[in-house]
Amino acid sequence: MRSKSASFVLVATSFLYASALSAQHVKTHYDHRANFAQYKSYSWEQVKAKDPLDVDRIKSAVNAALTAKGWTRVESGGDIWIVAIEEGCRWSGFGAFGPTTDTYEDRTLTVDLVDTKTKRLLWRGSSTDRLSINSDKNIKNLDKGVEKLFKKFPPSSSSLSFGSSATDFWPFPCSNRTCESLG
Repeated sequence: MRSKSASFVLVATSFLYASALSAQHVKTHYDHRANFAQYKSYSWEQVKAKDPLDVDRIKSAVNAALTAKGWTRVESGGDIWIVAIEEGCRWSGFGAFGPTTDTYEDRTLTVDLVDTKTKRLLWRGSSTDRLSINSDKNIKNLDKGVEKLFKKFPPSSSSLSFGSSATDFWPFPCSNRTCESLG
């Protein structure tokens, strides 16, 4: 009986790992009071990434997504500032019979859109995926995650529902233009 239980747990855990490996989690949230129709241009304020090579990749993916939505990138003075932060988390797996030697690394990209005049956070999206040892796959997943982030952007007034001010989910103390606790 014990071997059947152990086998079931092992099979269930395998399915759980398999689904987690292929899953990409995307979340967005926005200020429901914002009129996104008034914004047409954006400027990059800051991009932080664990891997310096990812800075240009992140910018390229977000630029493509916003250009497809009709927004225009300007060097400075855009309607919106963009702040993008890439973070990672490494953890070891847990098998049916205890800890394993498998180590996984997740990457989370958070993209914030801030009104340049009011300095108010308007929209936040985050995409989390499992990093691979294959660099090309990681780049493809980054592009796919950003595409998913902006799939329903900008939010339409018809999709407005309950919600709170965007500042309720802003975890960083901000000064005039930049987030200070990003390092």
